[in-house]
Amino acid sequence: MKGRNGWTFAGLAILAWALFPLVWMLSLSFKDPSTFRGEEPGFFPTEWTWANYSTVLDDPMFTAALRNSIGISLIATALSVTVAMFAAYAIARMEFPGKKVLLSTALAIAMFPQAALVGPLFNMWRTLGIYDTWLGLIIPDLTFALPMSIWTMSAFFRQIPWEMEQAAQVDGATGWQAFRKVIVPLAAPGVFTTAILTFFFCWNEFLLAISLTSTDRARTVPAALSFFTGASQFQSPITAIMAASVVVTIPVVILVLVFQRRIMAGLTAGAVKG
Repeated sequence: MKGRNGWTFAGLAILAWALFPLVWMLSLSFKDPSTFRGEEPGFFPTEWTWANYSTVLDDPMFTAALRNSIGISLIATALSVTVAMFAAYAIARMEFPGKKVLLSTALAIAMFPQAALVGPLFNMWRTLGIYDTWLGLIIPDLTFALPMSIWTMSAFFRQIPWEMEQAAQVDGATGWQAFRKVIVPLAAPGVFTTAILTFFFCWNEFLLAISLTSTDRARTVPAALSFFTGASQFQSPITAIMAASVVVTIPVVILVLVFQRRIMAGLTAGAVKG
């Protein structure tokens, strides 16, 4: 009993440690920007105000960045999941030369530091004319998201009984029909989980977003927050930045809470061979 209480206390302590920055961010977002510097230090605001959220939602830079984040993340996620689905099926079901090399290469790409690519991509994108465009961010996002998508989805494909696909082919289905009508529906939870994880990665990406953009035309929310100045030059931008952070964090938190079981299933799929 004491051991169980100890683990419960440890879990609550870790939860409090993880939630503290979020609560602090939420508290700052409700503080009055005009008196933020002058009021006595305190965790919670003395007067709660929605002025920061009005400032953020009325700012064209933030709304443009929000639109860019949604569009770029959805497109990169759709492309990544589609390509990874075929690649993961081939890795899980087929034997071909270089299979292990392919997996090792995908893992190496996922571990490669993004900072080492910023300079070359900056010069390449300017030469190709795709600097500060959606395409200029979708391509690197897709490159770094694909390895994670392939590894996650291949674990789901390995769990699907091979006999079900063979039975469909015995009944007259072609390889493509068996894949489309049997394998894909059975792997739908894995595809869905991979899509969520990939979307989170693209949504939170900062380094490439701030390095490969220069205007609001393609700048995403994580990069746009660093340029936020608030309602005027006489007010501290901290409270407005916190309000903007809350706005973009709430959808992610909701998705995690709603789909946490599927996310955990995707992370642990294939961990135990039975």
